Amino acid sequence: MGLDLVGHDGGVASGDFAFTLVATDRRTQWTELRAVPNKAQKWVFQELLLIRSRLPFQLQGIHCDNGSEFINNQLYRYCQSERIDFTRSRTYRKNDNNFTEQKNNEWVRKHVGYLRHETPEEIALLNQIYDRLRLLINFFHPSARLIEKTRQGARVTRRYDAPQTPCQRLLAADDVSSDLKRRLRRQFRSVEPRRAPARGSSLSAAP
Repeated sequence: MGLDLVGHDGGVASGDFAFTLVATDRRTQWTELRAVPNKAQKWVFQELLLIRSRLPFQLQGIHCDNGSEFINNQLYRYCQSERIDFTRSRTYRKNDNNFTEQKNNEWVRKHVGYLRHETPEEIALLNQIYDRLRLLINFFHPSARLIEKTRQGARVTRRYDAPQTPCQRLLAADDVSSDLKRRLRRQFRSVEPRRAPARGSSLSAAP
């Protein structure tokens, strides 16, 4: 999973203000969002543990930028003890984590905006929003995934796969256990109990 922070400073970068921790799985596009009071490593680490507990799959690796909220002994030792691969972007190469950073605007800015958020009440409200938004992202919002990029001179051609929700990508994966797929379908039905897919539809074969 790629990790990134989105600041909510309202255009004034002084003092403490909230950040949103964005975690996105490269393969399935499964995305989790959590608000933290500031960039202190203890808050980021605390919310990362919560994100891991919510994932429907095993966390095998994380990739982040070079900020001290990620590059610190606490997270490094944790990844070592849990046998989680830990990599970071090259200096001044933001595109090394582009699959996560594209979610910053798509999900954080479009739903939260650019205002300053700094109080405990605002942070709690952000996390209430994210608790609901994660269900929309992962069960109902299809997205296309870049599978190939070729360059001929100055022309760049990109090829994408068919749009799917993160849940559908997991259900279509051959290396995902049948038990996990049953739990995903059960969770989907609990999220949208009114939805009754027609027999033979894509949803009846997926979530």
